[in-house]
Amino acid sequence: MRYLYTFLFYLILPFVFLRLLWRSRHIPGYRKGWAERMGYCPFKLEKSIWVHAVSVGETLAAIPLIKAIMQEFPDLPLVVTNMTPTGAARAKAAFKESIKQVYIPYDLPNAMERFLDCINPRAAVIMETELWPNLFASCKRREIPVVLLNARLSEKSARGYARIAKLTRDILSSLHSLAAAASADAERFIQLGMKREKVTVTGNLKFDLELPVNLSEKSETLREVLGKERMIWVAASTHPGEEEIILAAHRLILKKYPQALLILVPRHPDRFPSVLELIKQQGFSVVTRESGEACSHQTQVYLGDTMGEMLLFYEVTQVAFVAGSFAQVGGHNVLEPAVLHKPVITGPVLFNFQEISQMLLNAKGMMIVQNAEELADQVEHFFADKNYRDEIGENAYQVVAANRGALQKQMKLIREVLTSE
Repeated sequence: MRYLYTFLFYLILPFVFLRLLWRSRHIPGYRKGWAERMGYCPFKLEKSIWVHAVSVGETLAAIPLIKAIMQEFPDLPLVVTNMTPTGAARAKAAFKESIKQVYIPYDLPNAMERFLDCINPRAAVIMETELWPNLFASCKRREIPVVLLNARLSEKSARGYARIAKLTRDILSSLHSLAAAASADAERFIQLGMKREKVTVTGNLKFDLELPVNLSEKSETLREVLGKERMIWVAASTHPGEEEIILAAHRLILKKYPQALLILVPRHPDRFPSVLELIKQQGFSVVTRESGEACSHQTQVYLGDTMGEMLLFYEVTQVAFVAGSFAQVGGHNVLEPAVLHKPVITGPVLFNFQEISQMLLNAKGMMIVQNAEELADQVEHFFADKNYRDEIGENAYQVVAANRGALQKQMKLIREVLTSE
């Protein structure tokens, strides 16, 4: 099965690079690192620790872990790989020259072998659920222990892996250990063939999110740009079809709160221009973050068309709507606004954050809405009642505070790998 997978990958490889070229129209970073994507590294190490975090969300979750690894194993160079330019930019911004950052090679045997020849990892730490057949096979052949951390597996994804049961079992058999984010995730991995004794439920590393030290200072500056006295809500990580719902809700909110401001942040940078055009087409007065302009009293929408500033946008708002939950995406990280004591609103589609969402719902730290009208009503309720807003925000924060600790449990697994000879 792996050989068929590899053969098909080689067949589609030209189209993969054409897609990179197409996406680079809006994100120039996709034009860079093509040699790295084929396993050609710009450096060679005698030994290292390798951490892979596919994109921005995984990189943000991995930052505290990477810091802990660097502190405990300062003599081992640390290589961080990403798949997306946004993830790469986040890693470089967080660690600058203290790490080696490259794009992960495509999952082809020759590319993976060249890459491993370059970095010579003592261990591979893979964030979340990146189950790549050739990556795992190459590590197994070289006796490189692979640790899968913060591993999540939805019911839908588990059904998909079950359709290729033999390949999935081969992949999972290559793992040294697996740290599941929740007990339900652990059971799904075990049902797919992972040995129970290799699985540990550590909790979700996203609860151990670190806040930037200068966040408060930056938020004061941004508040001046937005308008200190305005009521502000953010719609974060939006996808196609969601902006229309959010803008419809904002139009309703403006009838009751004419000075309200919406910060709208699309999930993918290549959609920034099209979302800006949509906002204008719908008749809203808009200022973009990239422009550096300050909002006037007439500004109704502030487009967050920059990367790496989501926590800042959450910090300056009264209410946070986390998108990906009206579209069939499964939601995004609801813990980021929660750690900032913000009340959280989402749509109903939450299969990617099902357990965390349920924890926030049970604690009365999050609200689910079904449509634009309900979203507008909920935002207006939070605007109108500060005590209610503070109560729900504090409930959300307490869920985060009560579930910290995954970092130390996952570091224990890494320590066991790196100290065993």
